[in-house]
Amino acid sequence: MKIENKERKMNVRDYIPLGAIIIVAVIMLLIFPDRIDAVTNTSRAYFTEMIMILPAILLIMGLFAIWVSKEIVIKYLGRTSGIKGILLSILLGALPTGPLYVAFPMARALIKKGARISNIIIFLSAWACIKIPQEIMELQFLGVKFMASRLILTIIFVIIMGISIERIIEWSNKGKVNLKNGR
Repeated sequence: MKIENKERKMNVRDYIPLGAIIIVAVIMLLIFPDRIDAVTNTSRAYFTEMIMILPAILLIMGLFAIWVSKEIVIKYLGRTSGIKGILLSILLGALPTGPLYVAFPMARALIKKGARISNIIIFLSAWACIKIPQEIMELQFLGVKFMASRLILTIIFVIIMGISIERIIEWSNKGKVNLKNGR
């Protein structure tokens, strides 16, 4: 019973940022009414893009849930995956193209199947910062020195960030009950 109440409170809390954004947007549109058309057109474009991409994401997530076992995720991206988990996370994040919001459902599924938090942070950061087509364009327009320097520094800092965030989360969760694992 207590868990259900807590879940309901969490669901209500999830809507607070959305409500705040809507209120700020309405206030801004009242202050700048000449921007209503631009806001409407941009919102429509993003909504259309999401509606076109969302079915494919749901299909991929369904296939992932069926085809990729929890044991495989734990083996390659879990607590004991070490450097191979980090490298695989970078590779998984760098290969696909597309907007970052596509990666979040995949990250959630990986967490549910036992992936390490640092590997998820690395995966999401690689998705956002490291793309194979992007690297090719950088090489073509900015040269090998720039591309290699940015890529190496990005990888180093993505790894540092992933490990740091995992440690912060573990530190902040000490003494708390983990509802997912029952610990």
